[in-house]
Amino acid sequence: MLVFSHDAAKRHVTPPGHPERVERLAAVERGLAGLEADRRQSPLADRLDILRCHTPDYLARIESAEPLSDIAPLDPDTWMSVGSFEAACRAVGGACAAVDAVIAGGADGSRAFVVARPPGHHAERASPMGFCLFGTVAIAAKRALDMHGLRRVAVVDFDVHHGNGTQDLLWNEARVLFVTSQQMPLWPGTGEASECGAHGQIINVPLPVGSEGAAMRAAYEASVFPALEAWAPELILISAGFDAHADDPLANLNWREDDYVWLTRRLCAVADRYSKGRVVSCLEGGYDLAALERCVAAHVATLMEQG
Repeated sequence: MLVFSHDAAKRHVTPPGHPERVERLAAVERGLAGLEADRRQSPLADRLDILRCHTPDYLARIESAEPLSDIAPLDPDTWMSVGSFEAACRAVGGACAAVDAVIAGGADGSRAFVVARPPGHHAERASPMGFCLFGTVAIAAKRALDMHGLRRVAVVDFDVHHGNGTQDLLWNEARVLFVTSQQMPLWPGTGEASECGAHGQIINVPLPVGSEGAAMRAAYEASVFPALEAWAPELILISAGFDAHADDPLANLNWREDDYVWLTRRLCAVADRYSKGRVVSCLEGGYDLAALERCVAAHVATLMEQG
């Protein structure tokens, strides 16, 4: 089991009171404490990887938007500080390095967790959004396809907010099955079941407010796992947001740690059948620090069970 991270994530600073704050990293590290994993430094992303999903103008815009001091807004939710560009590039670089490592295989196993900050699943092709600068998981999926010759990749996003950025970046990508569950209604307002992608390869699973983990399990059993079985992915990527937890302040799906264990274990079982066990999970949301710590511990321990 591999864990990718880098101290550059600590230098991405947001305003006081912002939910996506530096303190999340300490909570994640507490969740990882005691788990025996191969810890690796997230490298800087290859710019060519970023350009698999984003325009050259957008990449240049984000790089130039980094302030020379203090912090600056890109929109009311999304901020940059001195060091944010490196942090975002290392989030992408860590995800891509994790893909390379699990595909290469070896004694370290076929599973990886990427401590990625800022998150990525709201960043669209030419627009930052929702705390996110680059579409980390979508970029990693494209690397798996273009650099490693995979033909079928699955991306599963269980963050409580719709992965609108990942959907935008993968809308025309016939080689990726993108599955995303989210509370509805909730910001950003997208994620209806009718949003199916250019090739019918996108599955949106709206979940009602207050529906709890039982409704999630039923929805995944009804539509997600049959689709994954039919797709037979050669690699599974996870956008691991833990803000569907009952204690999270930004939403109301009321999941518990055992729901994340169940979901992670089921995804790993699909990977064992079709993907040589290969799973790369990247941190997205999760804003109650105690819940984030517990959920990361449960999720990564479950990934480690066979990986």
